[in-house]
Amino acid sequence: MQGNEACAEGAIAAGANFFAGYPITPATEIAEILSRRMPEVGGIFVQLEDELACMAAVVGASLVGAKAMTATSGPGFTLIQENLGYAAMVEAPCVVVSVQRGGPSTGLPTLPSQADVMMARWGTHGDHPIIVLSPSSVREMFDLTVSCFNYAEKYRVPAILLTDALLAHLREDVILPDAEEVTRFDRKRPTVTPEEYQPYAPDENGVPPMACFGEGYRYYITGVVHDERGSPTLQDSTVASRLLKRLHDKIERNRADIIRYQTEMTDDAEILVVAYGCLARSARQAVIDARKEGLKVGLFRPITIWPFPDDEFLQAVGTAHTVIVPEMNIGQYAGEVARALCDGSKGSRVSRLTELGSIAIHPEAILQRIREVAKNGH
Repeated sequence: MQGNEACAEGAIAAGANFFAGYPITPATEIAEILSRRMPEVGGIFVQLEDELACMAAVVGASLVGAKAMTATSGPGFTLIQENLGYAAMVEAPCVVVSVQRGGPSTGLPTLPSQADVMMARWGTHGDHPIIVLSPSSVREMFDLTVSCFNYAEKYRVPAILLTDALLAHLREDVILPDAEEVTRFDRKRPTVTPEEYQPYAPDENGVPPMACFGEGYRYYITGVVHDERGSPTLQDSTVASRLLKRLHDKIERNRADIIRYQTEMTDDAEILVVAYGCLARSARQAVIDARKEGLKVGLFRPITIWPFPDDEFLQAVGTAHTVIVPEMNIGQYAGEVARALCDGSKGSRVSRLTELGSIAIHPEAILQRIREVAKNGH
């Protein structure tokens, strides 16, 4: 199965019933497959004039109760950002799949990249909550698509599957779970009457129950700052602060549920390799080869890349004197690793291994950096 195919099947397994998309390399197969699969499960597929319109349609579909998604790549991901911020503000659960390719601008349309990591977190303006997952295999393209839908529904937040052209077009043998084995989470509905309902009044989890349009509830939805009833409050800084803090707190207070990661051979590691997405595959092989040479090296793979897994990373880094971060960008995530180390410094230093030509970093290149670090002590 191809990675993009696994993503599409993951959406169906999660209960997705609305897809709005626009063709763009290397994400187009997701739209092509769902144009066939959505009608088969009673869902809706629509192709619109551009990605800005696609994201607007996704938000609208979510507000009437659909499990909605779109899929795109670099230039389209840029256009999505405006309405992605709107989704965060009105707390419309939805899923965006971004298949990274070389950039900026048209860049290298058919080759992989990891240069949209910061755009996934901060691409839309203003402080906003977001959950971003990064798969490293075709099976994870399926599993994490399901997880994105579950997180979106549970926390009323946009969730992003941040993958790349390599995984999107990679083919691997995959055993998919039966439908009854897939965990689905649906948004919490209100238990009060329409007259009593406050659309943005949070429950004990910090997430407001969501009434969908067409179910007898009417309320105002706006992208400006609003109170618990949805009424705009443009001049009240207290309401603004309360709203924005809650939007972030509903993620922060549930980090234990949201953060996913993988560690290998970190207990005695003197060097830690931090890698995500497709490069986690190269990093894992390099760590295995380094261990064969007697070098004490471990791997930390963040699966949830946003929010950043600070505590989990600091536990994994242990007594390592150096952290190597291979990335197919100029060092975007390495900066976040360095920030985390400043918060809980154990004398570690960050060694950036970057690739800007949209070529996956080979295990041998990572192994060579490990050897250099081991020889020099940093």
